[in-house]
Amino acid sequence: MKNTVLLFFAVALVTTTWAQEKPVHEIHSQMMYNFIKYVQWPNEAEGGEFVVGVMGDDDVLNTLKQWYDGKPKGSKKYVIKKITSPGEAATCSVVYLGRSKSNQFEEIKNSISGKPVLTITNGNGLAQKGSCINFKVIDGKLKFEMNQGTLTSSNLKVSGQLVSMAILI
Repeated sequence: MKNTVLLFFAVALVTTTWAQEKPVHEIHSQMMYNFIKYVQWPNEAEGGEFVVGVMGDDDVLNTLKQWYDGKPKGSKKYVIKKITSPGEAATCSVVYLGRSKSNQFEEIKNSISGKPVLTITNGNGLAQKGSCINFKVIDGKLKFEMNQGTLTSSNLKVSGQLVSMAILI
């Protein structure tokens, strides 16, 4: 219950004040980190690296690197890296695709097919095209869409608390 309340307030605060307080890339970075906390990967108990790949948004990449690179994620360690081609997405646990590279989403989707990779995007219509989570601004507020079919086919389990705050696709 405590985690639910904290997540709700964190997302509510971010979605209502994002334009007034912080740059969008910082908001996306914070929300991504919170999303990750409420998703379970099949190999989560194994040690090693938890790779977050970023393509098409150097501001998000640099913010994630500064805040999370090298920090622990359970028995794993966060590794934040820039990906420059869709094929590199298959080596990641999370892929963030910025708006400037939205046209490469289909190639990324094909390269990670059947793999437990959480895709987080910032492009119009990408949740409908198969992104796990897509940022969307509605009435001046930052929201997120969630494609439950894609999450299921990626073998990722999402907490009900996160699902309850999403626009479901």
